[in-house]
Amino acid sequence: MSWYSDILNHPLMKTFIAYSIFRAFYGAGILVVTYFVDRETSIPWWLFLGFSMVFSRILFRYIKGRKADELTHSPS
Repeated sequence: MSWYSDILNHPLMKTFIAYSIFRAFYGAGILVVTYFVDRETSIPWWLFLGFSMVFSRILFRYIKGRKADELTHSPS
């Protein structure tokens, strides 16, 4: 199982898994919010989704940066 743990411990794989989990939760939330934005406001749904794409990248970079700071400042 050494090759399997090597793959899972690779930084690129960890980033991929974290991003996939983030997108799953964020995407589900955006679907619900987009439904209500479309039904309850005059904001075009496509404008909201465009904003969401940009915002999600900024949010993920922030989360990723905080995680990197925690790893560099953690007493090991």
